[in-house]
Amino acid sequence: MGKLFTRDTQAIFWNNNKTAIQRMLDYDYTIKRETPSVAAIVAPTSSNKFEKFFWGADEIMVPIYKSTAEAKAAQPQADVLLNFASFRTAYDVTMEALNLGGFKTIMITAEGIPERLARGMNAYARELNVIVIGPATVGAIVPGAFKIANIGGTIENIINSKLHRAGSCGLVTRSGGLFNELANIIALNADGIAEGVAIGGDRFVGSVFIDNLLRMEKNPDVKYLILLGEVGGTEEYKVIEAVKSGKITKPIIAWCIGTIAKYYDSGVQFGHAGASANAERETAEAKNKAMAEAGIHVPATFNDLPATIMEVYDDLKTKGIIGEIEEPEINVIPKMRRSKNFICTISDDRGEEATYAGFPISSVATPDTGKGIGDVISLLWFKKQYPKWATDFIETVIKTVADHGPAVSGAHNAKVTARAGKSVVESLVTGLLTIGPRFGGAIDGAAKYFKYADDNNLSPKEFLAYMKSEGVPIPGIGHRIKSLKNPDLRVTGLMNYAAEHFPSTPLLDYAKTVEALTTSKKENLILNVDGTIGILMVDMWRALGYSEEEINEFIESGTLNSFFIVGRSIGFIGHVLDEKRLAMPMYRHPMDDILYDVKKAEKI
Repeated sequence: MGKLFTRDTQAIFWNNNKTAIQRMLDYDYTIKRETPSVAAIVAPTSSNKFEKFFWGADEIMVPIYKSTAEAKAAQPQADVLLNFASFRTAYDVTMEALNLGGFKTIMITAEGIPERLARGMNAYARELNVIVIGPATVGAIVPGAFKIANIGGTIENIINSKLHRAGSCGLVTRSGGLFNELANIIALNADGIAEGVAIGGDRFVGSVFIDNLLRMEKNPDVKYLILLGEVGGTEEYKVIEAVKSGKITKPIIAWCIGTIAKYYDSGVQFGHAGASANAERETAEAKNKAMAEAGIHVPATFNDLPATIMEVYDDLKTKGIIGEIEEPEINVIPKMRRSKNFICTISDDRGEEATYAGFPISSVATPDTGKGIGDVISLLWFKKQYPKWATDFIETVIKTVADHGPAVSGAHNAKVTARAGKSVVESLVTGLLTIGPRFGGAIDGAAKYFKYADDNNLSPKEFLAYMKSEGVPIPGIGHRIKSLKNPDLRVTGLMNYAAEHFPSTPLLDYAKTVEALTTSKKENLILNVDGTIGILMVDMWRALGYSEEEINEFIESGTLNSFFIVGRSIGFIGHVLDEKRLAMPMYRHPMDDILYDVKKAEKI
């Protein structure tokens, strides 16, 4: 197995424990990790998409998901699950992760998982070759690479205990609190630890002493081992057998705490659920004696442990097995940090040249790049590089919706405002403010409802019945002038483009079956340009590999209407400039076009 973690190890953190996560990220920054150790957070009840954390003085965003399955699918490289669920939920969370697969290590912080469940869970993990640390643990650490949550304490304590870089010792304990104490003792009397695990205080834990010690035996960075056991259980005897059989050959120092237990008349539990001797061989005194007889370095008392560590360490160093460790440079966590108020994930103007989604503007803006406005939109709106057929389609859509004459509400508003002497910006805004459910909204609506019908396998008749029950006219169907006999050439052009360039058009194909039914009732109930655009946008996103949930989000967030806004802005500005070029006077609506129905107000 070798090392438990590396500098590339990433974890999914179950439960948004902000303090523990921040401690992990502070450790990452201190040891100069290239990537954050927390790849994702699972928070089933959260409506947030991310959580901000400090990375030194700066900040990073960690994505939040509703389930472990969703997080794992989005972050497949994360092979550690840090299970911070309560004891009521921890078992289910662990079993789900085991069944999902892809996790090498699972840490469980909760204590008190029922015995029957804990034993079954641990046995299943062993079958799958998954290392379970816990339950009832603070975790594990590979100094200089990866640490779990709160193990090691504060950054100051971590530095003092030399946990910021690898030492020579492999440390295994039950207790998390004593783990930190031992790490400090090892730092004072030797060169620190190479790997450390607190296996957890519950009676039935996943990986036991022998599992971790055998792995450390194979880890070339570990030169000697320290085991801190306790009263209760018989796991230390497995270590004794491994030493006797030669499975463990590295020097091992061990001590079982709880020797005072012999002075009590009856069995006493010492802190942990497993810290209670039920037989003579489970007493700390018996285990310490057996380990010493097997050749393990066992001090006379716990107070003698530091001297024993120093003795073994000095001996290995004298023999050349342990060499000098060069202290690495570390980052210092700023004492004062300020959270940012705004977040930008699409562009960056801090370098020599501003970028669109990581690409210098010059790489997409100049004529020689072969890029167009569709490429810019794909970068700034979707943070993706779309293929040419998709960016050309986007540009086709924008050109198609750019203008529809001076009579529509938006153009009319823009012209009236321009004639009032307002600027291009002010006039444009008055036109844009008319865009909504009755003007431009059919693109969003067509995409939403046709996709809903297709997703739910509704036949055209069922779709029409559904829309009738909703009391909503079918968006994207119907034209005031055009009909089957007098088709809209814009629609024809869009459909021809899709037929030639799209990999497939399943939603358009479905929409045509609906159109066949609606036009059988009335010839002008055809797919109009708004409907065709909305439907083909869904087909485009499906062909580009977006999930149905992502496409639904695009629709709900108004992305489709945004194409109409961009395109129609071109037309509105054209009308505004036309008014100014013609020096048109202030507009006043003719009175003969107004129905006046003004009655004298009643006196109250």
